[in-house]
Amino acid sequence: MKSLVLVLALLGATATAAGAQDAIPDLKGTWSGKGKSIVFCSHPHLPGTQTAADPPRVRDIEATYIVEGQEGRLAWGRSSSAVANTQEPFAWAIASDNKTIIGADMDGYFRITLISPDSIEKCYAHNGTSPTRSIVATCHVMNRVKP
Repeated sequence: MKSLVLVLALLGATATAAGAQDAIPDLKGTWSGKGKSIVFCSHPHLPGTQTAADPPRVRDIEATYIVEGQEGRLAWGRSSSAVANTQEPFAWAIASDNKTIIGADMDGYFRITLISPDSIEKCYAHNGTSPTRSIVATCHVMNRVKP
């Protein structure tokens, strides 16, 4: 009898943990963060006069992402920075682990990790094929802005 109670308790705990992992995170809202970026050439969010022949620059960036909508594992919105209010559209997709997010905007790609319900690590990169011909890479933590 004790063994049966123990087995049932373990099964219940496992089912509860599995159910918690199945919850798709709600990303809607405003996310903001500051970090460092490396950039070749110039970009609206990382302005400068450099060309591809010049050495890369390490620059501070302050970015804001507004997730306007979400349907299941798909989220979308617009981004801007403290330097350029571009309102650039983006699209994100949440992987089945509910922590990994990939996405794209007009000229680059995202790899995002959900750290907590209100914190993400956003990595972003784009290559020199964009209209600005710039090359950019960055990773930094962003937090949900509380209303």
